[in-house]
Amino acid sequence: MFPRSNVFRALHQWRSVPDAPPSHPLPPPLPPEPSSFVTAVRSSASLRVLKPLHAAVLRHHPDDLVLSVALACRYSQLGLPRAGLSLLSPAAADPSLVPAGDTFLWNLLVRGLVESGAHDRALALYRQMREPRGGAQPNNFTFPPVLKACSYLGDFEEGVKIHGDAAELGYESDVFVRNSLIAMYSKSGAVDTAKRLFDEMPDRSVVTWTTMIGALAQNGHPEEALALFRRMLEERVRPNRATFLTVMPCVIRCDDADDLHKLIIRYRLESEVIVQNAIMGMYSRCGKIEQVRKLFDGIAEKDLASWSSMIEAYARADMFEEAMKLFRNMKLLEIVPDRVTLLGVTRGCSNSAVASLRHAQLIHGFAIRSLLIEDLMVETAVIDSYVRRGSLNSARRIFDQMREKNLVTWSIMISGYGMHGRGVEALELFNRMKCLMKPDHITFVSVLSACSHAGLIDEGWQCFNSMTTEFGIVAHSEHYACMVDLLGRAGQLEKAREFIEKMPIKPDCSVWGSLLGACRIHPDAKFTELAATSLFELDPQNSGRYILLSNIYTSLGKIEEAHSIRVLMRKRGVKKIAGYTVIELNNKLYKFLVGDCSNPQSDLIYRELERLMDRIKEAGYVPNTNFALHDVEEETQVKSLYMHSEKLAIVFGLINTRPESTIRVHKNLRVCGDCHTATKFISKVTKRKIVMRDSHRFHHFSDGECSCGDYW
Repeated sequence: MFPRSNVFRALHQWRSVPDAPPSHPLPPPLPPEPSSFVTAVRSSASLRVLKPLHAAVLRHHPDDLVLSVALACRYSQLGLPRAGLSLLSPAAADPSLVPAGDTFLWNLLVRGLVESGAHDRALALYRQMREPRGGAQPNNFTFPPVLKACSYLGDFEEGVKIHGDAAELGYESDVFVRNSLIAMYSKSGAVDTAKRLFDEMPDRSVVTWTTMIGALAQNGHPEEALALFRRMLEERVRPNRATFLTVMPCVIRCDDADDLHKLIIRYRLESEVIVQNAIMGMYSRCGKIEQVRKLFDGIAEKDLASWSSMIEAYARADMFEEAMKLFRNMKLLEIVPDRVTLLGVTRGCSNSAVASLRHAQLIHGFAIRSLLIEDLMVETAVIDSYVRRGSLNSARRIFDQMREKNLVTWSIMISGYGMHGRGVEALELFNRMKCLMKPDHITFVSVLSACSHAGLIDEGWQCFNSMTTEFGIVAHSEHYACMVDLLGRAGQLEKAREFIEKMPIKPDCSVWGSLLGACRIHPDAKFTELAATSLFELDPQNSGRYILLSNIYTSLGKIEEAHSIRVLMRKRGVKKIAGYTVIELNNKLYKFLVGDCSNPQSDLIYRELERLMDRIKEAGYVPNTNFALHDVEEETQVKSLYMHSEKLAIVFGLINTRPESTIRVHKNLRVCGDCHTATKFISKVTKRKIVMRDSHRFHHFSDGECSCGDYW
């Protein structure tokens, strides 16, 4: 139903024509006044209401610029900025149509262009307004939309000039102008300038506080943003919905989340869906997934963002099966997912330990059917999911078909080649990318990691040096860690140590972890203890470090030292993460632990496993008891190796799949060295391809060889 406003009543009267002329003819009623139209346009709730109004405006007031701007703004707010822009284009192209000296109309036109997304045209019009022929003096209503246009375009140099104009004309201290300046400077990363402008203000509105909180949050200062929010409350400034929506993304602690939630209830904002969705996101970041689900179930009228927030929460909590179940429920309820929903479930597929290649294919298929596959972010996320599910060929096929690629797309594809042990292809792709766009620090992490895993030492050094000499990128800790890994894997432990000593920044866990990981391949007591000592100071609760150190000591024959590390773990309360391996068959996931007997086919699995172990022994396999229990007899050690989760999952796959099919398994931790060797022999004697993903990379086994070249 249309709102029964004055303009609609007037239009109804205007259109009404009696069947027969009255005995005393009356003059026709006057058309509605422009002010009535403006009121009706601004209150129109949908395009269905707005379009008839637009038609009436064209009939009765076609040249009214105020009405054109009002229509343009409303079209933009209802999702059709191009329709709005077409209304303003004549005046924007020929400013002489705007009466000289009429600041009000100039301001309206500038604001309308900004609202319609024509930020560059708005800036051009502002410059024309400042020219003598424009004849209009900017005021405090001119600067906020113009500064907003600068922020959107990233033209901060122009923003500084406009700041100068505002100061020259005496509007710098106006609260609306100052708020816009704070927002503009924060968007440019000049958060100190934004702070100074904020601190200089004698009177601050709730918008001012919210803008400054947002400036801190967007520039990587969430704790400062929270502190400023608390100061705002202390100064008895009442937060509004925008304030809470700005501060909630800064919360990562459960206590802070609970306190903020209580405040939202106190201010009676908890019933708004947009706020409820933000609360879900806040609790999701705090890891309170049960609370998120409770909030989701309590939303009476869920919008698309509610479903997307819940899916994202499950993905963040590594609960991919629940995310997929919710995604399917959406489709059953005929709720059409958008790009945000699809990105959430795709990222969940990429990061999950239980997602499979089939899931990646299902999501890809839905993206195609929903016409979202040509969205750059969606395409990139689908590529990532294929890479992480072991199908590099599918990822590359999408990559080659993309009309547009950004740095993230290139980095993911380069990283994918590195994860799959194809360092040469990663380098080739990196060299192609350099001809098209400048790599960033993330791209260099991807290519250096690829060089490290492929043993490309000279190429790795060349890439590392080119970061600063060719591209002016300052090396971060992760780049140094890649170089230590590169040298360490090649057995150049002394050079790795010297490299660490010459680092211009203090080595962190990633650097020392790379050196310790190298000692797993090239056991050396001196370097092992050097790395371990630093790691136990920096990261004392990481169980993986203790296990790795214990295994290295065992391989060096230092059984007592290995035992002491296990004792130290218990004393410090460090718990080992349970290893497991997942395999999918017939759309169902099967999970195996070491020595697992829960599978219905356990008896068959263990019988087949014993036969298989005999076959690979005949082919040359020798059990490596360094990866077995160490306080039992050797025969028991060998048997314990046989019961590792990787071997159980692979045998289960051999029993239940066709001879020509590829077996795909996923280990949540790094694959054990003995299982890696055994899998090579299994692929040889069974003539099967086996793809194993562990926590670090992919291993493609075929005919007794692994794609990593034993360089892992």
